Amino acid sequence: MLILASASPRRQELLKLIDSSFVCAPANIDETVTENIETEMIPEYLALKKARHVYGSNPGSTVIGCDTGVFLDGEMIGKPKDEADAFEILKKLSGRTHKVITGCAVIGKNGEKSFSQITEVDFYTMSDDEILDYIKTGEPMDKAGAYGIQGFAARFIKEIRGDYFNVVGLPVSMLYRALRKNDNLKN
Repeated sequence: MLILASASPRRQELLKLIDSSFVCAPANIDETVTENIETEMIPEYLALKKARHVYGSNPGSTVIGCDTGVFLDGEMIGKPKDEADAFEILKKLSGRTHKVITGCAVIGKNGEKSFSQITEVDFYTMSDDEILDYIKTGEPMDKAGAYGIQGFAARFIKEIRGDYFNVVGLPVSMLYRALRKNDNLKN
């Protein structure tokens, strides 16, 4: 059985491009990082932590854990706490280039494999009114970096370098290859 350790509707849609016969078992874990880990390795660390948690209750299955972070100036930017925080985050990203890093972990009959995918995203400069209008859509509130590239934020994206699906939250081709290489995918 293939299990996605996430409740993200975006990840579920993207995983269907690899295999449609999976179940979701969100990993409700404490995402506090207490270990001394390089900042850009945090998504991979959390993905592995999520996958291990779910695998513990589902031995014999293949579990996929994921975590996505937005990085600017060496700092990881998570989901906004409120609308004011979303405004500050988007103001920082405006007119700049940032990294989106998704960490993935696969645990199955052939052991563990984890990896990270990095995509660079360039934003056009956004006016305060554009940012406020975007926040009114509600879209930024549950997303790392306070934006969804697949939604209304598409109008602010100048350029991306790397995997588009990684920015959405699941590096489809890299995950597919990891599953195939470890023989954790049936087709």
